[in-house]
Amino acid sequence: MSNRKLLEVINLETHFTTEAGTVKAVDNVSFSLERGETIGIVGESGSGKSVTSLSAMRLIPNPPGKIVGGQILFHDSEKSAPVDLVQLSENEMRHYRGNEISMIFQEPMTSLNPVFTCGDQVLEAIMLHQSIAKAEATNLTLELFAKVQLPDPQRVFDAYPHQLSGGQKQRVMIAMAMSCNPSILIADEPTTALDVTVQKTILQLMNDLRDEMDASVIFITHDLGVIAEIADRVIVMYKGKIVEQGNVYDIFANPQHPYTKGLLACRPPLDYRMTKLPVVSDFMNVTFAEDGTRIIEERESSMQKIIESAKVKPSESKQRYDKLFAQKPLLQVKGLKTWFPSKKNFFGKTLEYVKAVNDVSFDVHPGETLGLVGESGCGKTTLGRSVLRLVPNIMGGEIIFDGKSVLDLNQRDLKDLRREMQIIFQDPYSSLNPRMTIGNAIMEPMQVHGVLGNDKERKDKVVELLETVSLEADHFNRYPHEFSGGQRQRICVARALALRPKFIICDESVSALDVSVQAQVLNLLMELREKFNFTYIFISHDLSVVKFMSDRMIVMNKGEIEEMGLADDIYANPTKEYTQKLIDAIPKGRIEDIAKRMALLK
Repeated sequence: MSNRKLLEVINLETHFTTEAGTVKAVDNVSFSLERGETIGIVGESGSGKSVTSLSAMRLIPNPPGKIVGGQILFHDSEKSAPVDLVQLSENEMRHYRGNEISMIFQEPMTSLNPVFTCGDQVLEAIMLHQSIAKAEATNLTLELFAKVQLPDPQRVFDAYPHQLSGGQKQRVMIAMAMSCNPSILIADEPTTALDVTVQKTILQLMNDLRDEMDASVIFITHDLGVIAEIADRVIVMYKGKIVEQGNVYDIFANPQHPYTKGLLACRPPLDYRMTKLPVVSDFMNVTFAEDGTRIIEERESSMQKIIESAKVKPSESKQRYDKLFAQKPLLQVKGLKTWFPSKKNFFGKTLEYVKAVNDVSFDVHPGETLGLVGESGCGKTTLGRSVLRLVPNIMGGEIIFDGKSVLDLNQRDLKDLRREMQIIFQDPYSSLNPRMTIGNAIMEPMQVHGVLGNDKERKDKVVELLETVSLEADHFNRYPHEFSGGQRQRICVARALALRPKFIICDESVSALDVSVQAQVLNLLMELREKFNFTYIFISHDLSVVKFMSDRMIVMNKGEIEEMGLADDIYANPTKEYTQKLIDAIPKGRIEDIAKRMALLK
């Protein structure tokens, strides 16, 4: 790795003007990037990490945002003195944006134009920055698709974004970003919504491309486990400021700032079981001075002390399992088949099916959490929705809930049963009506099902539910857009609780959250299970989250059960190669693994 600096960010200040006043999104931030180096920028939503990268690209929308101070020095190999990107005109910046500094955004579906083929979009980027003919640009696009390991590059070239999987769309975005051989690649949360197996291949691909093209990478994420897999140095940001930065091994082995300690501790552990996950507030207390200055105080408790106090003893786990499995199952699924037509003839007769769920059987006991894990497309979400009869294509099998056959119920009886069975969806924002206050959104199912005598009693119950999920009574009259992602998920939990159900399906309900907020929501779900004896099916592609939440686990693959058993046993001794692949792909962030990786770089 060369010692020559490629990028220097010096005292960067980026502010946004809002109705509430000026927000210092990036507040006096300084760091440097060397050629061939990968820097990881980590922090929660609102920490300023994405705004820092957008500032480097000069992509801050003005208004409401503006770079108000500092320098972003790019060391151009063709010039003797560094170029301050802040001072360039928009026309001059176009030479550097794409050619020298390129960016991969978090959500490829919103970054790719849905009305153009993937090939045409990469082709356009190449021809915009390079003076080459269309035929040559087409060949270069196909070569890039092959380089980012897309299967059948010609098919992908001709495909529209909606015809590709999430991982394939992300590879198209990487190909577009690398099309002009940039010196710096900025990756903004490029793996957040991906399966762990796809995430692992994307991280390896970015490492390989960095080495092959001698590029430098700024990798932005909220997950320190991912940072451990890819970064040489780490920058930890909190509320617009850098609170800690250093070598990746030093940050993991000996974190100094309480915020860093909190981020490291709140990741679900894999080698032991905990009653609750540590959260950032366990390590630091935030207050404000009279002038509005934020004061961070470190709490006394050590990281290890907090973790040890929450560990579950093996004997306690055994007692829980003995108690759970001695009961009669609350839910029984026998030979369930949910198939979707994939090919029909001229007369509309189905010729082929996609067997999303194929001959699946399992039981769930009262008070148990059963985890469903697998890659995208494995059938886990379809299985969860089939149990609630939210999909129309159930072709066979039985679903017995609390002694009743769910598949045999008429619509009136099914409506009554839905009081007992609720679901929390993945995206809380699309689950809530933006025109309805959150109080009315929680109260609505109570009105539909006639819970309590009148709306005054229901409103009192809603306030009680808001407080149960750690929100406040005066939040009743606010709208969904006024809340953070974690708060919106708590609102959805409160709505699921409104009908006092026995059984709740959590469908990827924490996958889009920061690891710190994720820890809070997982702890809340665990507390509610203990308080109300809820029974959960917990669906996720993240095996570490499923292992923390679940008593037993089902691993699904291509619509069928690959493996089923106690969550601890499956992780410790997987019997199937597919399960082992899922476990191997989890970013573990172990000190010994980081030390080995750093040794190979020397």
